[in-house]
Amino acid sequence: MDVYRVAPLGAPLDAVVEVPGSKSIANRALVCAALAEGPSTLTEVPDGDDTEAMIDCLRALGLEVERDGTTVSIGGGVGQFRRGPVTLPARLAGTTSRFITAVAALGPGPYVVDGLPPLRRRPMRPLHEALATMGVTIRHGEEPGHLPVTVEGPFDVTVDEVSLRGDISSQYLTALMLVAPYLPNGMRFMLTTPLVSRPYVRITAAVMEAFGVPGVELGDRIITVPPGRYVAREYAIEPDASSAGYPLAAAAICGGTVRVPGLTDRALQGDAAFCRVLERMGCEVVQDGFGTTVSRHGELRGIEINMVDLSDLVPTLAAVAPFASSRTDIHGVGFIRGKESDRLTDLCAELRKAGVDAVDNPDGLIVEPSVPHTATLSTHHDHRLAMSFALVGLGASGIIVEDPDVVSKSWPGFWEMIEGLR
Repeated sequence: MDVYRVAPLGAPLDAVVEVPGSKSIANRALVCAALAEGPSTLTEVPDGDDTEAMIDCLRALGLEVERDGTTVSIGGGVGQFRRGPVTLPARLAGTTSRFITAVAALGPGPYVVDGLPPLRRRPMRPLHEALATMGVTIRHGEEPGHLPVTVEGPFDVTVDEVSLRGDISSQYLTALMLVAPYLPNGMRFMLTTPLVSRPYVRITAAVMEAFGVPGVELGDRIITVPPGRYVAREYAIEPDASSAGYPLAAAAICGGTVRVPGLTDRALQGDAAFCRVLERMGCEVVQDGFGTTVSRHGELRGIEINMVDLSDLVPTLAAVAPFASSRTDIHGVGFIRGKESDRLTDLCAELRKAGVDAVDNPDGLIVEPSVPHTATLSTHHDHRLAMSFALVGLGASGIIVEDPDVVSKSWPGFWEMIEGLR
């Protein structure tokens, strides 16, 4: 599709929405299963581009990976890695590109990690510099700190501590944490700046423990990973909390009730707390051992909020904010300018096209109560902008989303879900 025309709902919701498995958990579990000796089976694995890119890379490394619906079987073990030179195709997947760069350093390279042009523009320098400090050979392609990059191990076994910034992306740290157990002494990571997206690092530690490496210590500025080996197992992926934010936000915008089964009060993902943000805005929330339900029957009000730990949901909240009765001030998220798009400037520029009073600043954005009108909005090759603009269209007339297929990065069935709300 070239564009998607979002028709407003015009009535309160009453819907149950099944969301795909968490891509964040899935990619971590895929790495752990790939490094574990023997066969693992992962269930409820999502089918988005990020996950498929990881599977492609693992197959390129020489591992047997079979998918049957939402079930993925992997024959793991570093000893199974194919000797280089081999190209590992990360497509558009930033998470995959960063994780697989670290994984490649364990194998008999050289391996070339590459992606499509938009991914080549995304920053990778902190990861590349950290790996070089750990003894890995890093050879840059077109531009230092970007893809393509050639990676060749081994790690220097005498290095057991490395420093890196924590204020750009937690994915660099996660990539190194996932491979650290395979170093003789594990690894201690010293953060030179405060860590952003800390809940994602907690997900990493939880998945590592589930695959047989407990004991990861998460301090404010020091992360310690013990030596160990992952153990092959069966592992179920919980529903994606970032994806669940869209239908739950639809209830906030349009009124009525939306329930997401399986996203329980025991969820690993920090983004599962987004329902509490909607609660602060005036929604009623029930999150228990069965799922998450959001309802709105009264007025929606704006809030002031630091979203450093909910950064993927900034565009989602920005889409809800125009329908509130007062200002919404989002801060603590200046680092999301380095995502698939500049998720502050690009987001606000597109919302203004639709008549939304939205202004970004170095640390976040401010959205005033507005009445959105007909507009064609660009996604800037960013799945989260596309899905958030769809929410605006549910509450306003005439929103047209360009390049709607970009949602396949995380939720290929997103537009079917939107229509199903009707």
